Amino acid sequence: MAMVKLTEYADAKPEVKAVFDDIMTTRKTNWINNIWKALAAHPPTLRRIWEQVKDVMGPGGRIDPLTKELIYVAVSMTNNCEYCIKSHSAAARRKGMDDEIFGELAAIVALANQTNRLAISYQVEVDDAFEPRHD
Repeated sequence: MAMVKLTEYADAKPEVKAVFDDIMTTRKTNWINNIWKALAAHPPTLRRIWEQVKDVMGPGGRIDPLTKELIYVAVSMTNNCEYCIKSHSAAARRKGMDDEIFGELAAIVALANQTNRLAISYQVEVDDAFEPRHD
């Protein structure tokens, strides 16, 4: 159960309806998913996060849309966010992810978490060769 009452479109204040309308127009859909309904409890956060999602996850930039979704799924796996894993996996599937890609992604996430924890536990110093060079 959500920590706040989910805001349905019919019950939304005008400022929330404006964001909901933009979400539906941008995504070419006729429904609002629960994350946005929950964030509507605090309209400034709803607006800010939606604007960030459009900016970061939109078609611009050098990273292709499927890779953006795969990165989002990977971070969501590490953060154990069931909602985000499922919603962004659905988006990734619409962009071309299949079960084989999902399995490979999960293996990469598991390996990265394992080796990260080992490097942290051993307090391994970063090699000079890995330090950024700004010539």
